[in-house]
Amino acid sequence: MKKINKITAIFVLFLTTSLFAGGGILESPVEKSKQNYAQVEANLLAGLNSGNKGLSNSCAYYLGEIKSDKAVIPLMAKLRSGDECCDRIMAALSLSKIKDERGLYLLKQMAKFEDNERVRSMCEKFYLAHVRETLQS
Repeated sequence: MKKINKITAIFVLFLTTSLFAGGGILESPVEKSKQNYAQVEANLLAGLNSGNKGLSNSCAYYLGEIKSDKAVIPLMAKLRSGDECCDRIMAALSLSKIKDERGLYLLKQMAKFEDNERVRSMCEKFYLAHVRETLQS
């Protein structure tokens, strides 16, 4: 019985500290979520421009996962003029996940006119996947 009371007390303590974190003012989960999203998005955008290829590609991937509208233009620039194929393909994948019309149009054009066969093929696959998804819904 004492063990259950201790566990309950620890749980209540954890819950109250997490609810009242932030200077004693109770923030709604929605407000906290919006602040966290904006901070995450800003950090990912900064990492996208990093000289570290792994960090840059990871940031590109996660910007696609969170469907960041602010990332569309930087990802389009990366797709057009990235140093390596894998960088450009990751940008194409993220643009296909974000589903912004500008990015999808670029994927369509890259699928037709890109010189690099590997990038052209992946852009085509991403664009056709989007078209199929649109037709099914």
